[in-house]
Amino acid sequence: MRALLPTALAGILLATGGIQPVSAMQAASAPATASVYSYADIADLATAAPMTIHAQIRSATVLKPDRAPGLAAGHARFYVEADVVGLIRGSGPLAARITYLVDLPLAANGKAAKLKKKQPVLLFARPVAGTAAGTNSTGSVRLIAPDAQLLWDPATEAQLRAILTELVKPGAPPAITGIANGFHVPGTLPGEGETQLFLDTKTGEPVSLTILTAADGSRRWAAAFGEIVDGSAAVPKRNTLAWYRLACGLPKTLPLNKLAGTAPDDRRKAAADYAVVLGALGECTRTRKPPVAG
Repeated sequence: MRALLPTALAGILLATGGIQPVSAMQAASAPATASVYSYADIADLATAAPMTIHAQIRSATVLKPDRAPGLAAGHARFYVEADVVGLIRGSGPLAARITYLVDLPLAANGKAAKLKKKQPVLLFARPVAGTAAGTNSTGSVRLIAPDAQLLWDPATEAQLRAILTELVKPGAPPAITGIANGFHVPGTLPGEGETQLFLDTKTGEPVSLTILTAADGSRRWAAAFGEIVDGSAAVPKRNTLAWYRLACGLPKTLPLNKLAGTAPDDRRKAAADYAVVLGALGECTRTRKPPVAG
């Protein structure tokens, strides 16, 4: 029978849907250096996973190809047994030792990379209920993507916790799925104008962009997450949840068919305004593919 986590740690893991705070010792030891992963890499996983686990690898076995259906070329599939260090996000009891499958790229020599014993990792997963014999705890988890395991370090955990904290705040920016509609209207002076774009979101919550052009051609823009369209709202800072939703969710070009009733010349101005927004946001840098929804 798998052992459950010690009483003190088990109490932490039973927190329903909670994000556990960083201890004073963890905060003091956190380095000033940035994570080796991009903000989008971490946010892609954090926003999709109902469970995030800090674990330490105990053993890892490479599966033969016939036991790894759907394995991508140039990868190896591992059956991993790991000791739980802590549940960063999730609910329900979790066994002290868990198992999971992960797909990792082959090493430069074409062989399976080695997962070292005691290697700390972050797992983005879903529970597989009733897998710890004789208990109601989860002894096995399923990663939300074949490679949804990141190597742990203090900077990566700190970035992850910052993202999760933003996610649970009231009014957190929702995922953007496209452009719903919009318009551009000229101002009272030559060269002036205003573009408003209303976005589709996964939750149906309203998000809009406002771009104002002055007579001298200078532009300022703002994003509104909510019912009120506020052209004076602050531009989202890079590596925040609002920035991630926009930079990683907006289409690369403005679909002009969404500007119904807008004159052709004004549509072109709206497209130029939209390009300014994308340029200000910058690239959504990823080193891995985001997990597939569902």
